[in-house]
Amino acid sequence: MRSAQRSLQGRVVAVTGGARGIGDATARALAAAGARVAIGDLDVELATQAAQAYAGLALPLDVTSEASFAGFLDKVEAEFGRVDGLVNNAGIMVIGRHLDTPLDAQLRQLDINLRGVIIGCHEVAPRMVRAGGGQIVNIASLAGRIPSAGSAVYSGTKAAVIALSEALDAELASSGVRVSAVLPSFTSTGLIDGTTAPKLSPPISPEQVAAAVVGLLGKHRPVAAVPRRLAFGSTQWAALPTPVKRWLGRWSGLDTMFTEYDHTARAAYEERTSGKTT
Repeated sequence: MRSAQRSLQGRVVAVTGGARGIGDATARALAAAGARVAIGDLDVELATQAAQAYAGLALPLDVTSEASFAGFLDKVEAEFGRVDGLVNNAGIMVIGRHLDTPLDAQLRQLDINLRGVIIGCHEVAPRMVRAGGGQIVNIASLAGRIPSAGSAVYSGTKAAVIALSEALDAELASSGVRVSAVLPSFTSTGLIDGTTAPKLSPPISPEQVAAAVVGLLGKHRPVAAVPRRLAFGSTQWAALPTPVKRWLGRWSGLDTMFTEYDHTARAAYEERTSGKTT
């Protein structure tokens, strides 16, 4: 028998990187579904402005710091009494040819996209176990299944998040804690500034990703690809012969979208995510 969709009314959900983009859209969608929402972000001022739209709680959060993440969750529990759900959304994308892109910039993706997710899961899961259950939704990417030139490290971090989510769900399910991964395709946020979408998938909206997150929190599934029509094809990508993948890359623009891009149009995003500014 198929399980029913559960209401989010009154449930407490924390969202990392909630000040803008997918995180902001997710927070708004959760609030509209009746959840009590807390967002964490390095940009506390912007997070506070965003949270005012849905009477949410905005808090400072550095996902790469265990102490910061624990303090964030402590404050959410102090305000709302518990944490029913965590959306590990915070992430950055550094693009460009691997040998031409500064290594420290590429490694920063490991800290935020992967280390941050691991810390979030590690900090929230014991709280959920003690409370009798909960849900973790990790924002990965279809790049974790369909990697492309110019995003080697980014694709690697997202592939790791997919594997991490599946393994943790297997570990924690018996304790009432379920873990899912959302795999968005090309999404219209600052993440893709200066790039050109591939033929395989025109840009989707952050709201489409948010809807998938809300759906998983209402009814657990291990993975949700956005858009859904790419779900099957993305799982088959690894099985394709290399010449076929190379042809598809050339035909669709996958092989150049992150190596040939508008550097000027992307400058503001790169400055904001470099860690050199606050």
